[in-house]
Amino acid sequence: MTIHEQLRAAIRDDPNQMNMLLARKFGVPEVEVLRAFPEDRAIELDAGRWEELIRRLEPFGNVHVIVSNGGATLEANGSFGEFSTTGDFFNVQTKSLDMHIRWREIGAIFAVEKPGHMVGARTLSFQFFDRAGHAAFKVFLGLGAAPPSKAGQFIEIREEFRKAIV
Repeated sequence: MTIHEQLRAAIRDDPNQMNMLLARKFGVPEVEVLRAFPEDRAIELDAGRWEELIRRLEPFGNVHVIVSNGGATLEANGSFGEFSTTGDFFNVQTKSLDMHIRWREIGAIFAVEKPGHMVGARTLSFQFFDRAGHAAFKVFLGLGAAPPSKAGQFIEIREEFRKAIV
């Protein structure tokens, strides 16, 4: 079985698993875990439209943002807005979020629908990956199940930004 097939089987057998841990277990960048998801649960978006997509996060109001690297994970609740660009940084600077996104490094974006690893409630998120396939940041529309109003917006954005199949 190829790594991709093994990942698909692992996701099928336990859909609540944390993507980051699956990536470590199989020795692949996390983006490859999402590429192994069933097609209706992880939709790749047009990474070339990263700024437009990030700006579309503002109407969601309070969201849960996760930034993780090899040494730490930071989780924050806040709202997107107050956007600016300074050199290689696209800035989000509201009272609740202060992010400096290295936009040139964004290589892939996914709209993800999956059971959460803690309680199994359906989570909705937009996940941004760097050019090496490692998670840059993830934006969850709720901690646990997203409210129905956010779910409708999620589907709308997912379809609008869906990456064209070439």
